[in-house]
Parts: sequence; C-alpha cells; structure tokens
Amino acid sequence: MKEAYENIISAIGEDLTRPGLAGTPERAAKAMEFLTRGYRQDIDEIINGALFPTTSNEMVIVKSIELYSLCEHHLLPFIGKCHVAYLPTEFVIGLSKVARIVDMFARRLQIQEHLTQQIAEAIMEKTHARGVGVIIESQHMCMMMRGVEKQNSIMTTSCMLGAFRDKPTTRSEFLSLIA
Repeated sequence: MKEAYENIISAIGEDLTRPGLAGTPERAAKAMEFLTRGYRQDIDEIINGALFPTTSNEMVIVKSIELYSLCEHHLLPFIGKCHVAYLPTEFVIGLSKVARIVDMFARRLQIQEHLTQQIAEAIMEKTHARGVGVIIESQHMCMMMRGVEKQNSIMTTSCMLGAFRDKPTTRSEFLSLIA
C-alpha cells in the first residue's frame, strides 16, 4: 500500500523527496489500514459473549453513535451519527457492543444505504430481537468537497426489521425517541 501511495503522490505531480512528504506514503498506508480495519474484524469476537439473559421486552435505544466511513465510490469520508434500537426477546447485548458493531461495518468501503442495512441485520441476527431499527444521518465529503459542493446536505437512511417494519406504533415510538 505504501508503494501505491508513492505512485498516487507522484501522479498528482508532487515531489516525494520534499521534506513535507517524507514518510507520507507510509503514514497514508497506516491510516488506510486503520480506516478499513472493519475488514479484519469478526463480529463474534467483537460481541465477545456480551449477550445477557433478560426478561425485558421493552425497546432499547443507543442513539447518536458517531461514525466515520469511506465512500466506496470516491474513497472520501462520510461522517455522521447512527441511532440503533431493538426489541429484545431473551437477550440484551452489551451497550458498547452496539457501538463496536457500528464501527466494524463503518470501517469498510461503503455506501450509507448498505451500512445501515448491515448494522440492522447483524444486530437482529446476534440478539434474536423481535425487531431492529437503524437510522444513519451523515455528511458526505464526496458531495461537499467535490461535485456539487453542497456544504449543508445531510443524507438520512433507515432500515427497519421485524416489529419496526410491521408495527407502525413501534416505528413511531423509535422515531419520537431519537428526535
């Protein structure tokens, strides 16, 4: 990856020998490894057994989880927040695990629509919830820094599974609690 960054920097007309760029290809490669670490993570290792028996069947919401991802079309960041809700059946998941699941999928080359769905499906599968709702609101640098250059645009996506899709009252409760 270091060599690839050397080629990119040279291709834009920069001099790799100038002091400000000394070490940049290696630093950029390390940064890209960090920003895409979700490919090297396993959801079961992230959850690490943190599924706890419960008798609660009330909605659990973790809102405003910050996320940072890279658009798969331009390799530019999109930055935002994720709201996750689920209706437990027999297990609740450790609170930090919800944020770690969001990070695992966000730290891959993504489009926001797929990211939203991946998070919802993973939480549904691992918790056996009666339903899961995920909403992501983010700003895309590919739209802000290039192209149409719209600075105040926010993209919102949602994925509603189970009771969040089938029961309008459940969906409404979720939406009202994250507003």
